[in-house]
Amino acid sequence: MRPRDLSDHVAYEAGRGIEEVARELGRDPEEFIKLASNENPHGPAPSAIVAIRDTAASVSSYPKAAHADLTDAIADRWDVAPVQVWLANGGDGAIDYLSRAVLEPDDDVLVPAPGFAYYGMSARYHHGGVREYTLSRGDDFAQDAETVLEAYDGERIVYLTSPHNPSGSTIPLADVEEIADETDEETLVLVDEAYGEFANVDSALALIEGRNGFEARDDVAVLRTFSKAYGLAGLRLGYAVVPGEWADAYARVNTPFAASEIACHAGLAALEDDEHVARTVETTTAAREFIEKRADAHVWESEGNFVLLAVGDASAVAEEMQTRGVIVRDCTSFGLPGCIRITCGTEAETERAVETLNAVLADGFGGSEFESESSTDSGPESEPETKTETDATDAPDGRPEVTDQ
Repeated sequence: MRPRDLSDHVAYEAGRGIEEVARELGRDPEEFIKLASNENPHGPAPSAIVAIRDTAASVSSYPKAAHADLTDAIADRWDVAPVQVWLANGGDGAIDYLSRAVLEPDDDVLVPAPGFAYYGMSARYHHGGVREYTLSRGDDFAQDAETVLEAYDGERIVYLTSPHNPSGSTIPLADVEEIADETDEETLVLVDEAYGEFANVDSALALIEGRNGFEARDDVAVLRTFSKAYGLAGLRLGYAVVPGEWADAYARVNTPFAASEIACHAGLAALEDDEHVARTVETTTAAREFIEKRADAHVWESEGNFVLLAVGDASAVAEEMQTRGVIVRDCTSFGLPGCIRITCGTEAETERAVETLNAVLADGFGGSEFESESSTDSGPESEPETKTETDATDAPDGRPEVTDQ
């Protein structure tokens, strides 16, 4: 017996943790900080921690009531019907549910490059194909309808990421509306708002519900997660909000009890703790401003809880920063070998990260590429080095590497 042909699929490579790096280097984990996976520097809300402890004794039961309670709470938060909330095991679980609901075999999806690899992975799991539109480094990764529509060729799902990972750029709702207007009637425009709490832009739910001057429509859906602003990445909890016209499809595509008992109770507590989210957003805003002002590298303006920086030789810079105790994301796996991404940490973590980065660059680890960019201030004007998902140049088995959210 053999599994089906998986040669077009890629393995998911999550960011490395402190313990893993410390073991590899033979050092004390206390020497490191991790600013590589866009996690919440304050952890989960205190009320969520209490909920996790209080729920531990009841995990022998299926989470039917808790699942319904959290669904109702999310629906109330967004002022939509509960049936429109598709609760899932993380945002990637919601992506899978929408793939199951929408894709027929051989349907294609259109995804941003660079971008979150799981968009394409989910399509392939469901026997679909993947095409890309490029967000250009030379254009500061700007997102607009023209860029997407120029690449569009009848794909069944068009993915938009706002804020975009790894650049932090956003797309105006008017452009989302234009994309939905100009694509086929059976094309779903899926807006990933995993970092939405950090952005000073309105949610695309306005297009679903017909708010803020937009007409309601049935071809837009939104993704959200509890991993970032709510600090529950380890519990895997996310959801989609879909139009009411076809929301009942969830019952036919979801995994039974899609989120665990503990995750549901923690999510309920976190959703009610506005103070914790506000503190997280405040920390993020301060960290972004500090990095933009103090880093000796070009920094792209970001609406996420991270920033993208042009550093020359990203692999060398990231490796040396790790050696010096600061773990950041080498964006070579995003097709950006000249860039690193730094998660917004606490004040102390952010200051240490910038100090370490500046020292590493001063010691020449950025290479001639960084020196050239610095002398000509050509970071944002450089041509993109985006790698398509069919470009198999980096992974040891001949398939492209993939990146986490």
